[in-house]
Amino acid sequence: MTDSRATTIVRGYTADKAAYQRRLGRIEGQVRGIARMVDDDTYCIDVLTQVAAATRALQAVALGLLDDHLSHCVREAAAAGGEEADIKLREAIDAITRLVRS
Repeated sequence: MTDSRATTIVRGYTADKAAYQRRLGRIEGQVRGIARMVDDDTYCIDVLTQVAAATRALQAVALGLLDDHLSHCVREAAAAGGEEADIKLREAIDAITRLVRS
């Protein structure tokens, strides 16, 4: 069965996708660096400092994605109304809850 829909999907973050990919690549490098620190028996506090920095960097990405989701996906669904609006709003609330708990 062939899907005849267009293959281009526009997400809330699509306009900033390259920037997100660069940031995630830097974070990936940070995490690899942390692994090397552990391999090299680096002082605990120094490792923890780098873990905190990587965590903050991931949180910044998460907040950016959440902002994009709210201003694109949720806004469009709310304008359309109906069940889709309720679903998108619930998704956003659940995502915010997960971020606050992390």
